[in-house]
Amino acid sequence: MNKIMMIGMLVVVMAISAGCNQVVASQGGISMTTEEALSLWQAQKTAIIDVRTLKEYQEGHIPDAVLIPLNQLETRLDEIPKDQTVLLICRSGRRSAQGTNLLRSKGFEQVVNIEGGMLAWRGPVVK
Repeated sequence: MNKIMMIGMLVVVMAISAGCNQVVASQGGISMTTEEALSLWQAQKTAIIDVRTLKEYQEGHIPDAVLIPLNQLETRLDEIPKDQTVLLICRSGRRSAQGTNLLRSKGFEQVVNIEGGMLAWRGPVVK
């Protein structure tokens, strides 16, 4: 009986977790997986901003990604489109999360952090 209750509770927790992710995504959540980002990028016109350093960018980047290092992001806001979805990426997802928060605070509503960054990216890369 205890095993059945444990399994039941686990199923409920997993269902709730899955539902939370769907709610965040449907409300314009500020992060998405690399798989979701790749699908979005391939399906529609999105801008990709790479917030890594020049050296990191030169080692490999997403085709058509624009390099705007995180430490320059606030001074280069005029280069970022407000009329389309903007995906931010870095090495691991930390700097791009910071960039996403910064851009949202500056009025950019369609900005999304790519979770896991280039370490998790499985799409095309230009070197």
